[in-house]
Amino acid sequence: MPDHTVLTWTEDDRPHTARWLSATGAPPPRRVEPGDDRMPAAVAYKLACEGTAVLWRGDYHGARQLLAALGRRLDKRGSRRRGKEPAGPAADHAADPAAAFHRHRQEQGHRARILGMLLVPLQPGYDVPLNRAPDVAAACTEAYGPYPGDEPAAVALRDLLGVLGAHQWQQRGVEVPALGGERIHPHYGVFAPVRGEYADLVAEAPLPPGAERLAFDVGTGTGVLAAVLARRGVRRIVATDLNDRALACARANADRLGYGDQVEPVRADLFPEGRAPLAVCNPPWLPAKPTSTLEYAVYDPGSRMLRGFLDGLADHLEPAGEGWLIVSDLAEHLGLRSRDELLGWIAAAGLTVTDRLDTRPRHPRATDPDDPLHAARGAEVTSLWRLRATDG
Repeated sequence: MPDHTVLTWTEDDRPHTARWLSATGAPPPRRVEPGDDRMPAAVAYKLACEGTAVLWRGDYHGARQLLAALGRRLDKRGSRRRGKEPAGPAADHAADPAAAFHRHRQEQGHRARILGMLLVPLQPGYDVPLNRAPDVAAACTEAYGPYPGDEPAAVALRDLLGVLGAHQWQQRGVEVPALGGERIHPHYGVFAPVRGEYADLVAEAPLPPGAERLAFDVGTGTGVLAAVLARRGVRRIVATDLNDRALACARANADRLGYGDQVEPVRADLFPEGRAPLAVCNPPWLPAKPTSTLEYAVYDPGSRMLRGFLDGLADHLEPAGEGWLIVSDLAEHLGLRSRDELLGWIAAAGLTVTDRLDTRPRHPRATDPDDPLHAARGAEVTSLWRLRATDG
C-alpha cells in the first residue's frame, strides 16, 4: 500500500481517524462529515464545493445514486456556463483550440474534485461495511497492495469504482485485431490498448533488415506492441518501462500469449543498453501536465518522452536500423504542438523520415458531436513515422 495520510473527523461526539487511500494520487480532503441516505444531493454538493467530504454511512447503492446525482448537477452547471459564453470566433473551438482544450481540462479537474468528495469506509481485508456493498478485496489488492494492520480506511467512491472497473478490464481483457483477435489484459495503473489502430500500423509496417533478430519496445506498457512484433516473428524484443506495474503486465501478457521466450521486460528510462535494428515507441500523445498518476499514459509534459526517444534513437540503432514513432496528430489540431516542431525535433536528433503510415481513429469519440474536442478528434490521424539516422 502506498504512503498514506490519516483522515480525522468527529462523529457521535467522538474523534475518529482513518487511513486515506487514493489510487490516483489525489490529496486527502481537509474536512470530513458523515452522511447517509437522508442527505439530499443539494447538501452533499454544497459541502463538496466548500471542500468538505462526505463519509458515507448509508446503503452502498444509495452512495452510487448520490454520486450520479452529483454528476448530473455538474453537467447542468457546465451546460449553463457554456450557454452564457459569447457566440462567434472567440468561443469557437476552431478559432482557439488550445483554449478549448485547457477549458476542457479545467472542467475535468473540477468534476474530479467534486465527485472525489464522496467517500466510503473500508475495514481490514478491504471490506466495505455498508449494506449491499460488493466484494472489492481482489480489485483493491491489485490497486493498493495487501491491506496492512487493523486500521480502518476511507476511499473516494469514484476512485473505488475506477479500481473495480480496472479489475474487470484485467479479467476480461481487450481484444486486439493486430494480434489476430487475441486479448491483452491490462493491469491496474497500466493504460489499456483500447485504440487498436496504432497496433495495426506496427503489424503492417515493413520490417527493416535484421529486425527478425532483435527489436526494442520503448515504453512497453501492457506489452501490446512487443506482442505484435513477436507475432510477426521477431525472435527477441527488449520491452522497457519505468513502471513496475507495466513490466509485470507486459510479462504476464507475453506469457499468456505464448511469447514469453521472445519478450524480455527490462526496467529502463527509455532505451535499454545496446543497439537494435528496430526500436518502436508509442509515447503519450498530448504535451500537457498529468493531474493524476493514471494520466501519465496520456499526457507527456513538454513532450519529454517523445523528444527523449528521438534524441536517443540514433545512438541505439544498428547501421540501416529504423525507429518507429507512433503518434497521433491530435496535439497539432489542439494547438499544443505544430508539425514543424515535430519535424524540427526529428532533424535536430540527426534523423531522417523515410516513410509514414497513416490511419484514422476508430474510437467512438472521434464521431461524437457532443465531445468538447470533437473538431480536433474528427480531424485526427494516427501515424507511424519510419526514421533512420541521417548518417546511417
